[in-house]
Amino acid sequence: MTRTSTAPAPAAASAPPATDRTRLVLRTVAIVACVPYLALKTAWICGSRVGIPDGSELLDHTTALVIGNAGSVVMDSAVVVLALLLTRPWGMRVPAWLLALPMWVATGLLLPIMTGYPLQLLVRALGGQVVQDESGRPFLREWVFGVVYGGFILQGLALGTLFALYARDRWGHLWRGTLRDVPGTPTTPALRAAAVVASLIALAPAAAHLLWAAGASAGLSEARTAQRDSGFYVLEAVYALFVAATAAGVLLLAFRRTELPLRVPLALAWGGSGATACWGGWMSLAALLPQDNAAERPTSVMVLIYAVQMLVGAMVMTAGAHFLAERSHAVRPREPRG
Repeated sequence: MTRTSTAPAPAAASAPPATDRTRLVLRTVAIVACVPYLALKTAWICGSRVGIPDGSELLDHTTALVIGNAGSVVMDSAVVVLALLLTRPWGMRVPAWLLALPMWVATGLLLPIMTGYPLQLLVRALGGQVVQDESGRPFLREWVFGVVYGGFILQGLALGTLFALYARDRWGHLWRGTLRDVPGTPTTPALRAAAVVASLIALAPAAAHLLWAAGASAGLSEARTAQRDSGFYVLEAVYALFVAATAAGVLLLAFRRTELPLRVPLALAWGGSGATACWGGWMSLAALLPQDNAAERPTSVMVLIYAVQMLVGAMVMTAGAHFLAERSHAVRPREPRG
């Protein structure tokens, strides 16, 4: 009888695990997807007008354009750093907050684009209304939106999958089981009170976005009212959906009266609070930009809604972080069997 060696063949021994190959591909996609956006923004900072038509309002405030584009370059460059952090061994040694906070911001900024932009294209393809700017001043070439938002969607898909794999490896023990499996603690009443308060405050932005999605114009600026089209209504419905997800996630975490897997409310609270807070913050920053036309300035109602969104998102994010920190002391990862 011939003795057969059990040692793996050299090629098989050197082949990386499937998960490693998957992460390498996802990291490459995330980084490559940043290139068009970074190239476009860098060109604008350097004075190029590619994609910006003559007469665009962007050319009215060149200093603000340069500052805004520089900030955008820094933010999108962070995606490259995160993609490396989520796939390199040293990434496992990064403090939790130093990873979780920028990932929460990235999730919050990318999720509404990943959901809203494809829905806008679908509604437009089905005959949705598109309002033309009556001023006759185009903003950007149409191809710019496809390049930018297409890149954002690829970044979000790749980075989100990488983070899910990373979180499963590092913190997966924290969300094993169902909501009913989570025991009460001395701080549970405080978490429930915070969840109720945050959800009640969230009624304001939820109601505003629902009303605007349904066609109401109360609280909107004159220019925003005149520019409403099917894309506007889609985005307002998406914003309302994320506010609802925020409230649902934190209430489920606080009261734990269902057999839902624990990861479901955590995902709702994570994505919902990020989208609610970060887009509220982004729109608040946009409201600070100089506007020559008074009709284009955000109303006090719009500014208030954006501020409330930031408050709600920050409250839920803080409550979720406290929940996970408390759970990390109660649940320890299983030790490998020797």
